[in-house]
Amino acid sequence: MARKQTRETFSRYDTADYLKKEDDVLAYLEAAMEEAGDDPAFIAVALGNVARARGMMQLARETGITREGLYKALSADGNPSLGTTLKVMKALGLKLTPQRAEEPTRRSKRRVA
Repeated sequence: MARKQTRETFSRYDTADYLKKEDDVLAYLEAAMEEAGDDPAFIAVALGNVARARGMMQLARETGITREGLYKALSADGNPSLGTTLKVMKALGLKLTPQRAEEPTRRSKRRVA
């Protein structure tokens, strides 16, 4: 007798589903900033994931940016201005804080003979 095969179904993975707690959001964004290097799109997507977890409509109201504008700016193809990024971070209860990336290399002084 032949065995009946069952099909497995999988739901699409969405990072926003796992960003419900403040500590999770903070850890996620810290890791994204560390991983991003010089890639602004990586950071934009990470902010977009947090924005979707919080609710894009509410964020649109708080930032004064349209929902469609937020989706576009915070996508892999988006290129949000610093102003947009700061508005989004403020609405999310976050702030951009500078910190030293690495120890600066010391240049040795050459002596001229």
